[in-house]
Amino acid sequence: MSTLRVLCRDQPRRSIALATNDCVLEITQPHVDNTRSGPAKNQDANRYLLEAFFRSSEDLQGYRVLGEGWGTLGLISLNNDVFICVVTSSSRAATVRPGETVLKIENVDFYCLNRSDYEYGEDYQTQSRFAAEDIGSDELNDHKDVITDHPFLALKRLLSDGSFYYSRDFNLTDRIQDRSTTSSTFGIDGLNKDMLWNSYMIDPLLLFRSRLSKHEQEKLDGSRILTSVIRGFAGTLAIPASALQVSHWASNLPSSLTIISRLSSRRAGTRFNSRGIDDDGNVSNFVETDTILWSPPGITFSYTQARGSVPIFWEQTPGLIPGQQKIEISRSFEATQNAFEKHFDFLELNYGAVHIMNLLSDTKNGELALSSEFRKHVAKRSAAHQGESSTSFDHHLLRMTDFDFHAEARGPLGYEVSNLIYDLIKRALNGFGYSLIEGNNPEKSSLSDRNQRDVPRVILQQEGIFRTNCLDCLDRTNLVQTIISLMALELYLNQRGGNMVPEIRMRHSALWADNGDALSKVYAGTGALKSSFTRHGKMSLAGAFADARKSATRLYVNNFADKARQNTIDILLGRLNNQVPVELYDPVNDIVMAELERRAEEYTSSRNIRIWAGTFNVNGRGDGTTTDLSPWLLGLREKEGDNPTLVVVAFQEIVELSPQQIMSTDPLPRMTWENSVKDCLNEYADRFKTNRYVLLRSGQLVGAAILVYVREDALNDIKNVEGSVKKASKSYPRFFTMFTNNTIKTGLSGMAGNKGGCAIRLEFSNTRICFVTAHLAAGFANYDERNKDYATISSGMRFRYNRSIEDHDAIIWLGDFNYRIGLENQEVRQLIKLGELGKLYEHDQLNLQMLAGRTFPFYSEGIIKFAPTYKYDIGTDNYDTSDKSRIPAWCDRVLWKGAGLKQIDYRSANLKTSDHRPVLSLFDCAISIVDETQKEKLNRVLYDQHRSKLRTIASGNLLDDDNDDDVLLPSANSLGLPPPSSDRQKWWLDNGPGARSNIKPSTQGDMPNIIGRSNPFAQSNEPEWIKPQTLLEVASSNWSIAKPQRPQKPTTLIQQLTPAKTNMAQYSDVGAANNRDRELKPRLPPQPPTWGTDHLTPEAERIQPRHASADLLDGDDPVMEKWKPLLPHR
Repeated sequence: MSTLRVLCRDQPRRSIALATNDCVLEITQPHVDNTRSGPAKNQDANRYLLEAFFRSSEDLQGYRVLGEGWGTLGLISLNNDVFICVVTSSSRAATVRPGETVLKIENVDFYCLNRSDYEYGEDYQTQSRFAAEDIGSDELNDHKDVITDHPFLALKRLLSDGSFYYSRDFNLTDRIQDRSTTSSTFGIDGLNKDMLWNSYMIDPLLLFRSRLSKHEQEKLDGSRILTSVIRGFAGTLAIPASALQVSHWASNLPSSLTIISRLSSRRAGTRFNSRGIDDDGNVSNFVETDTILWSPPGITFSYTQARGSVPIFWEQTPGLIPGQQKIEISRSFEATQNAFEKHFDFLELNYGAVHIMNLLSDTKNGELALSSEFRKHVAKRSAAHQGESSTSFDHHLLRMTDFDFHAEARGPLGYEVSNLIYDLIKRALNGFGYSLIEGNNPEKSSLSDRNQRDVPRVILQQEGIFRTNCLDCLDRTNLVQTIISLMALELYLNQRGGNMVPEIRMRHSALWADNGDALSKVYAGTGALKSSFTRHGKMSLAGAFADARKSATRLYVNNFADKARQNTIDILLGRLNNQVPVELYDPVNDIVMAELERRAEEYTSSRNIRIWAGTFNVNGRGDGTTTDLSPWLLGLREKEGDNPTLVVVAFQEIVELSPQQIMSTDPLPRMTWENSVKDCLNEYADRFKTNRYVLLRSGQLVGAAILVYVREDALNDIKNVEGSVKKASKSYPRFFTMFTNNTIKTGLSGMAGNKGGCAIRLEFSNTRICFVTAHLAAGFANYDERNKDYATISSGMRFRYNRSIEDHDAIIWLGDFNYRIGLENQEVRQLIKLGELGKLYEHDQLNLQMLAGRTFPFYSEGIIKFAPTYKYDIGTDNYDTSDKSRIPAWCDRVLWKGAGLKQIDYRSANLKTSDHRPVLSLFDCAISIVDETQKEKLNRVLYDQHRSKLRTIASGNLLDDDNDDDVLLPSANSLGLPPPSSDRQKWWLDNGPGARSNIKPSTQGDMPNIIGRSNPFAQSNEPEWIKPQTLLEVASSNWSIAKPQRPQKPTTLIQQLTPAKTNMAQYSDVGAANNRDRELKPRLPPQPPTWGTDHLTPEAERIQPRHASADLLDGDDPVMEKWKPLLPHR
């Protein structure tokens, strides 16, 4: 039977209450127009008032029941409506120990807080216009008006897919070894946010809870209204007492074997949408798995393993051919090391020593490249930690074992070759040990013993962990982790005098097969491959057919369904750029936030960094890589040894534009230019012994490329670097956007990449910066096409979580924009010789188009003091002397936007290896740095100060912004006033004076003087009370009023008008035909006002001629043109 009721009250304001037997959480909607049925348009629509009452829910009056459930996952805003999510159905999935049950979510429901529209039509899953997989799809949003009847359907389907678990008995987000020593404690304060999947939804409720008193917190926790969920797998199988042959265990009760897997929410996503590592050290598909054996004497064995994507920056594009999805490493070794270190710092802090099981192939190019980079990072970290004491004598802090699973499995043993792992890791396994806890014995001899739980006692702790990875961390990983788990369990039983009997092995394999299938469905959309071998210990024909079917299903899901699945996951985790969290209104918090903003200088600092940005169209020539690039790359140095923090280099036409090159991307030329630029920068840095540069990220779209380098000392300040070079494979109408993450194709109707743009974005401390390179349409007269190219790139390019180019604090565009000069060839060349660059700039197409607001709105460009950069004869200073004789132009430009950007210099460099001259610019960029620790400390102090001042809160006015200034007024009690009213309590009705006045007259029988005192607040000689007879006499004298006179007619009669004869055939336009009814009726002159003659206007002033103009309506009678009524004078 459910323990939670969902109640609703519609008046005076809509409220939703979550009620248990002794606790009620009431959420009230803000002051909005209740007559509207559409979504709330108020910018404060996400603000709600939450109140907690610790009393029986039977006291609630005026509420109706909406549903029942087991707990709430939190609040979320969807399409401007706010919903609360409630678990309405769940089933038992596992029992870790007696009294510790894990429940699997079977169904959730969403209840709208601000309107009742969603309460009708319970079969919304069949009535909705689109399937859940379609909701949030960019393709639908781009091409259709998607009107989904139930915006929560995709989330409902996700949360009800059987992969989410919760417990009402213990903190499921932590492994058993890390829990509190008192296992009965339900530790909401100790939730592990890494494994918590409803953190975004539940955070407003947890913030509300943190502001309650300790006693109220305990009552709220005891109600189990707040529910924390993990995603992954949980399962238990019973082991008969006869199978667990341990001599000193004399119990006849069965034992239980449990597997619990927790998938991290930090870098969650689907197979091809989430790969590698991020700047905070979080990896994709990171799973923590516990193998737990509880036995009746109260002994709990547990063993923890982890899996996760290769911890470097890499990406993979989906494709229709299995095994042909291209793997690309997106950051250099140096730019990756910082994130790699963070990841293994986290592992060592939480688990101790780490032994890596790398199952990648040594023959497949993509996997070989990943393994090579992985080994280099491990070697560097190990070398840096040499000499440090190890966790145990059997293991160092970090070791790595390579096991090419596919190569080994091709032999006669097949998948059974995985058992060879035993010899490779036996020493490390013994060194790590396992966790052993004593307590929770159900066989108590006395009632008092049964009423008091054992306090668990830790006997042994696991001192290290195996981190296993393959490419997807699914199939191969699951098989190897099964073997490691079995080895640890066997080690434990042998040390306790028991044996690994086939019955235990069979149950263990069945649980791990279920675990592998569940994790694979979450990440790849299907069950795990090789699960038949995991389950039965051998590969059957049926298992092979099942694997083939799963592979085909994965192919479909990864190419056609994962985009929508990823979008739904991002909504659940609150990652989308336009998501607004639900705010539980707290007047004290509003005051604190305003004061925090005013005192921002106490926790915020700023500093300037120097950014060098340059662009070069190399004309498809590869010999430029061997040329000295220092006149360009080392230009604008204010002093010797001065190195900018960021160096942004853009290239165009790095490959010859042949049909083969246009239809596909060759990365080799880009990599050659990367090394040339890096060598030039670091040679200069080494000469002056300054910090060297590392390649942070690069991107390429056929001939266009962008490279971002950063000084080594600034790497720790940079995070969330994005910029994929994935290319679309469809063709769209001309200039229709084709994009993946940061590349847009515009040329050749979008089918190829000869023109377009790519971008890289990053966050430097708390400042968001975006760099965009573009190669726009060529041709003297094609400035309109170039404008369209810009619009396509600017509006169509998207980063993760739907971020656009404009969602940044500083933006720099650089590239070959191809805008020309609108003058004759000879005139342009003559002005160049004369140095009249200002006159040339007056006719520059980009300048004119920007002034007209047709392209690059709100962007700036520095004063151009250099000659046009196109087109030169290669190797000379002469402009084009060929038969085409191109008109010189400033094709290569650098534009910028952002309040924190300041351009220092802007010029060209004298490199003659191309028909273009490179352009370079130097910027100062103001970087904002927020000390989050200091900010949180100040926030806590201010909140405590203002809360102490707040004596009484008028709940009925909490949501009025106009009343914010009145929150800290003196309390009502201090002024001798009754407490303020609310929706449930009204002081004039509850234990107080009645609503009617109880003032009594000074003389019995007198009445209030309603005639003599027109203003009761002004001084008057009239008495306040009067005899009834006196009142009648005064009234009779005032009512003796003469009858009003009828108004006189005006002396001059208005011309009598007759209806005009209208021939309808003369009307040939729609406007005239629509006036047919008006023309057939007699037209009457304006009548005099009916309220008297004092305000009549003389006819000469009242009637004015109206001239035929735009004010004349179609079909106006010419007679009516002679007069125009005026409003009467006031």
